[in-house]
Amino acid sequence: MAFVVGIVLASCIGAFGSLVRLDRDRAFYPTIMIVIALLYALFAAIGGSTRALALEAIPIFAFILASVLGFKRSLWFVVGALVAHGLFDAVHGHLISNPGVPAWWPAFCLAYDVVAGLYLAWLLKSNRVPAHNGGNSR
Repeated sequence: MAFVVGIVLASCIGAFGSLVRLDRDRAFYPTIMIVIALLYALFAAIGGSTRALALEAIPIFAFILASVLGFKRSLWFVVGALVAHGLFDAVHGHLISNPGVPAWWPAFCLAYDVVAGLYLAWLLKSNRVPAHNGGNSR
């Protein structure tokens, strides 16, 4: 069920973002990716584990870095980050013990992340959203 909810929610958020044109701002998907990355810190705080929080900081930093690169250079970095985060969700529990992560989260987030990444890839391939920043790297 969590997998289906992730697919439906990512599809709806992507479609909504396109419908109201939130995705014409290049910050839309990088911001979503940053929020996704930070949720494991939230789970560590909920679980009361400073060790988990410290361990989560490493992948969080990597995904935030990919999001910033995506915003500054090419949204293809964000596509990669979303799909990579989905794969990370599939193995997260074997890498980091985080007591605050709900049991349903890995399946939900795997589905959400991969579908969101595929949706963004479709937007980029169809030129509905520009992949590159157009030389403005401020």
